[in-house]
Amino acid sequence: MINKKIKDTATQAAKKAGQILLKKYQNFDRSKVSFKSKHEILTAADLAAEKEIIKIINKNFPNHQILAEESGETKTESDYKWFIDPLDGTTNFSMHNPLWATSIGLSYKNKLILAIVYSPSLNEFFYAEKGKGAYLNNKKIKVSKFNGEKVINTFCHGSKKKDIKKAISYYNKQKLAQFDARQLGSASIELAYVASARIESITIPGANSWDIAAGALLVKEAGGKVTDFNNKTWNLNSHDIVASNGKVHKQILQALS
Repeated sequence: MINKKIKDTATQAAKKAGQILLKKYQNFDRSKVSFKSKHEILTAADLAAEKEIIKIINKNFPNHQILAEESGETKTESDYKWFIDPLDGTTNFSMHNPLWATSIGLSYKNKLILAIVYSPSLNEFFYAEKGKGAYLNNKKIKVSKFNGEKVINTFCHGSKKKDIKKAISYYNKQKLAQFDARQLGSASIELAYVASARIESITIPGANSWDIAAGALLVKEAGGKVTDFNNKTWNLNSHDIVASNGKVHKQILQALS
């Protein structure tokens, strides 16, 4: 399912988008952002990066289906489907916080088979392939073994009010009961951080597939656990996601209930 052409196309798309974003990031003016919703901003950088990614994919695989955050879903029928978030962490980007990334996932018959989360500002390239493990800058990564007093949980949320309220409730419980809980502002980076043992979990009510497809595979391939809020195996149609090192999963689900 994954051949050299697919891997090279995904890598090229992520790195080209990263170059575009990094150039714009260095001199970004926050006054130029527009709003998609009350809680979501859009920049010209998002659009330029997404356009480049789609151009590269279409050049190499014109029959593949694409779901991208800004331009939506193509009507092409294919067993292959790309999930693209050109700039995950737009608010961070707009305030010159380096925690933002390009996220590219690929599924085959609704099963994720490839993942890239690329953070050009940090020079970190996360990659996973189904059944072959997860990697950071070509070095294999694994989830952490922490459970207890050293646990760091993170959270994010969708733009709907009910999802924001759920996230606030979760944060309140975890912040008071655990060592720490925080929002880093980029779901793909938080998932990559779970995969690389920097944190123990990420919890997201109202998760969009283009935001988390790549990161979910990273966590799975790094030995972690990925479910919905009912502890059912997460899939591309799930509304919510909990991704963890596995050891803290039960406590997180209890905090959500």
